[in-house]
Amino acid sequence: MRIRWHGHACFEFGDSDITVVVDPHDGRSIGIKPPSVSADIVLITHNHYDHNAVRAVRGNHTDILAQNGLFDVKGLTVEGLQTCHDYSGGTELGMNTMYLFEMDGMRVCHCGDLGCIPDDDVISRIKGVDFLLIPTGEVCTMCMDDVRRFIELVNPTVIIPMSYRVGGLTLPLSTIDDFLQMIPEEAVDYIGNEIDVSPEDIGEIKECWIFDR
Repeated sequence: MRIRWHGHACFEFGDSDITVVVDPHDGRSIGIKPPSVSADIVLITHNHYDHNAVRAVRGNHTDILAQNGLFDVKGLTVEGLQTCHDYSGGTELGMNTMYLFEMDGMRVCHCGDLGCIPDDDVISRIKGVDFLLIPTGEVCTMCMDDVRRFIELVNPTVIIPMSYRVGGLTLPLSTIDDFLQMIPEEAVDYIGNEIDVSPEDIGEIKECWIFDR
């Protein structure tokens, strides 16, 4: 499976058969480069402008907006898990759909703009995933204490932080520094922009992968 970061919460996942993009932005609206990617499927966790820019993605893609439950799209089985975008049951910022899917034998959970720790049913669905992509910018998403607790509850093999402040970004997010303070230095691996990974590559060692664009 290929994993590539396109900035903010936009990630690309692909194998020899299909390419999935989650939460595309248009670049210009948030001050960074737009994604350069073609996809078969675009998954959108919630309908906010920095996550729903499907026109920035090339290709004849099927677009899925905040769809909850188990569904199949172009041969890929996806589970949408309803969560909140805030600490007020979604009354301030609305709801958020986390997406869980398997590719090349590895389970991926993209959390979108997760605003609080989900309920036990959601935690049970994603517990022990291979890749957990989690927002760490602390604005309109979980505070850092809850990020820590959420990771402990899920116990993923690989943590991938996203939605944090980088150069040029106009959104008022926190940098990744506070997040990295809670991760053992020996567990942090700086990946670059993309990586090709197989189940044999991840094993049982817990890691945190930092992508660069």
